[in-house]
This record gives sequence, C-alpha cells and structure tokens, in this order.
Amino acid sequence: MDLNTYEEVRLNESEVGDTTKWLKEGMDCNLLFWNGKVIGFDLPITVQLKVVDVDPGLRGDTAQGGSKPATLETGAVVNVPLFIDVGETILVDTRTGQYMNRA
Repeated sequence: MDLNTYEEVRLNESEVGDTTKWLKEGMDCNLLFWNGKVIGFDLPITVQLKVVDVDPGLRGDTAQGGSKPATLETGAVVNVPLFIDVGETILVDTRTGQYMNRA
C-alpha cells in the first residue's frame, strides 16, 4: 500500500520471486515503478523473524563456532548458532539469507 495515497499494489509470485521467504505482513518494502508498472522490488536489508523449529544445541559444543538449521516463521531455513532456541527472534540479512544476531 502506498503510504501517501493508500492505494494498494498487488504483486504476483513471479514479480516477488524467491524473496517471499523473508516477507511478513505489514512489512515496508520499496517498489520501483516505470510507466505505471512495477519493475523492481526491494526488501529491507534486515528482517526480524521468529524461530519456530530448531534442534536443541549441545552445551559446551561452541568451541568451533558450530551452527544448526532453524526454521523461521515464514518457512525460511537459516543456519544459526547452537545457542538459539525455539521462540527467539533473530535478525536475518535478506541479501545473503544469513543469521546476523538476536533481535
């Protein structure tokens, strides 16, 4: 929705592409228009997402800086450090899809 005119713009799956795994309802995104048509779509550089599923980490197993896969609220899977648990909110870089830190 355009925050100035309150006009809504709908994008189909081919226009959004693989970035759907980082989208949440109410998120601010930038659209690039040309001749009234969307030609570009930019997400924020970082997004806060909640961890909904992750294997438990082993205590004392952080000497090598290990990681484990975690499923986020949007369905995306990101490698996170061993100390991250279910229910935590993390920051993810949308350009690389990598864990940045806890939110």
